[in-house]
Amino acid sequence: MPNDSFSPSLLLSVAAGSAIGGVARYCMTLWTQPRDVAFPLGTLAVNALGCLLIGAIAQYTLTTERLSPEARVLLISGFCGGFTTFSTFSFENFELMQAGAWSRALLNVVASVTVGIGAVWAGSALVRAAIGAPE
Repeated sequence: MPNDSFSPSLLLSVAAGSAIGGVARYCMTLWTQPRDVAFPLGTLAVNALGCLLIGAIAQYTLTTERLSPEARVLLISGFCGGFTTFSTFSFENFELMQAGAWSRALLNVVASVTVGIGAVWAGSALVRAAIGAPE
């Protein structure tokens, strides 16, 4: 996605898209996650659809001039970002791979997953320590 300058209309577009994407994520997860299945199928479904959408929207915006900057950020940064940040993560790695930067893509995947899981563990440990909860 091309860099657009900051403006109040772009910020409002991102905010609107994020709100819609967040609600859509919640609804889709409820719809796709069976209650009796321990595997996070709902999250997998949201991530897969989000990746499909960001790929299609980004390609469309790169090959046509039909979307305004507000529409681009509403759909990509706003909706897809609110729906699933995994779509952005996947798209950024796809761009790195298309540019031939395979080592940076691999580093981003490994670092993002490792740091993400480590940060969840650290946040959980901090709260457990602060409230005196057992591990």
